[in-house]
Amino acid sequence: MNTLHGDKYLWRLPDSDTTAALSIAASYNISLSIAQTLVNRGLLEKSKLDSYLFSAFERDVAHPSSMKHAQRTVERIIAAIERKEKILIFGDYDVDGITSSSLMMACLLPLGAQVNFFLPHRVHDGYGLSTKIVERAAKNDYRLIITVDNGITAFEPALRAKELRIDLIITDHHRPHDHLPEAYAVVDPHQSDCAYPYKFFAGVGVAFKLMSFLYELKGLSLPTKAYELLLLGTIADVVPLTGENRFWVRYGLHHANRAESLSFKVLKQNGKITKAHISATDIGYGMTPQINALGRLEDPRQGVKFLLGSDEREVQEVGRILKDLNETRKEIERSIFNQVQEEIIQKRIDIEKENIIIAASDKWPPGVIGLVASRLVGMYGKPTILLHITQQGIAKGSCRSIPEFSMFDALEANKGLLEQFGGHALAAGLSLKVENISKLKEALENRIASLLTPYDLQQKIVLDAQLSLSDVSKKLATDLQLLEPFGSENREPLFYIKDVVQVQKPLLMKDAHVKCMVFADGVIKPLVFFNRPTLFELFMRLGDTPFHAAAHITENHWNGRVSTELLGVDVAIAKESL
Repeated sequence: MNTLHGDKYLWRLPDSDTTAALSIAASYNISLSIAQTLVNRGLLEKSKLDSYLFSAFERDVAHPSSMKHAQRTVERIIAAIERKEKILIFGDYDVDGITSSSLMMACLLPLGAQVNFFLPHRVHDGYGLSTKIVERAAKNDYRLIITVDNGITAFEPALRAKELRIDLIITDHHRPHDHLPEAYAVVDPHQSDCAYPYKFFAGVGVAFKLMSFLYELKGLSLPTKAYELLLLGTIADVVPLTGENRFWVRYGLHHANRAESLSFKVLKQNGKITKAHISATDIGYGMTPQINALGRLEDPRQGVKFLLGSDEREVQEVGRILKDLNETRKEIERSIFNQVQEEIIQKRIDIEKENIIIAASDKWPPGVIGLVASRLVGMYGKPTILLHITQQGIAKGSCRSIPEFSMFDALEANKGLLEQFGGHALAAGLSLKVENISKLKEALENRIASLLTPYDLQQKIVLDAQLSLSDVSKKLATDLQLLEPFGSENREPLFYIKDVVQVQKPLLMKDAHVKCMVFADGVIKPLVFFNRPTLFELFMRLGDTPFHAAAHITENHWNGRVSTELLGVDVAIAKESL
């Protein structure tokens, strides 16, 4: 493996054999560096290339009937509609839960269903279906409860629903434990005996498959709103943008770029997105955090009303609240991040000796600590658990991890220390008694030490193809769109640019971002690094010494003009310059 040490990351350099890339570039009329990216990602055969570059419904989308309990679920919903039974949709307070609930409401109401929804408050109600909610539903004469984006661990609520003669249908996408709740139906593609070929939907994806099946049986077309909600929830939940998810996100983007709903338009305005055609990245960074802010800080039920709203004045008003809440969320997030960083600076968390970051406070709002944990993983390359301590002495938190370490498996192996847990390999939630925090940390440190090597724990980047500055053009940016949407398991290509030099002094912007003008091959291009202020001193020392850059290609839209630029990730000093 050919590697290079950069300022922050260990670089895995791209394969330089261009024979296959030249053939692909000619066949598909695409830039050589894009073709080299495809080769280095193992996309060599025509069938694989066609499938990746050009999604097709017939090839990429399986029929929902192959999902375990899908038929049983849809038939029960039809019966409830026909019998005028009251249906309760029980969701979650994150974007996936809000969009899943909205999608169910948008699809069931036009069919005449007697349906309502409930989203728990993060602090007052906690995560997931509870026996209290089931009992309240029984008192209000609900005969069917459908969970979305939760429920796979709702063991006691399922038993209580059974006692109260309420049919409980669980639709979820989180990994099941070693047994399932005793529900009327459980729809989760991660079940070992579920035959559905694609396993990696968000909760909104599972809800979408059921509603598309329902509408097919009814001989009706699915409401167009469903595709927009599927798009938002899938991107926000950071599920793999592969296979069927990739198809539906592409489809949703095409739909959203042609016909925006009121709420979609407001989210774009709030996010200052002015591009004619938005991408998955625009949605993930500029739009969905606004919905998340509502679920994290206030009443998430307003999110459903906002997403489904048809009154422009009301949608604009909720949109204004969303914008303000999102700004508040950013401030709180920054404050918590700075507090943890101070712990690291003071070596109360010693990242040179410790391989997992664990921190807790009774002052941290539980709604934002997952976001901070993600930032800490990105900065330090270590699995991170942040915990909110309740008045009852229970620590509830969010875990984020690195690809080499499955957090779900680690929690499963230590479930004796936990009150509750669930999630995925890279992102999970948990609760435990405060006195068990140190025990969990010790157990996880031991697990990391036994399973991972020093190489595993190094922060790494994979470079997809070599690029010269003369290649950075509108054509390259256009060809990159064939590889979209970018996200989990379909990362944005990262290019290796060798031997560039600065043509003027670097610029430090807002004490956080660094911009320099680089020259090579007779071309000058701007190179910008966000949130890497320490690079300013490095560039000042370098002067006109050649260096290598790892960078993304981006289009800068400003005042009606579009320019193709370099967004830096890391730098490495050329060996011959040392």
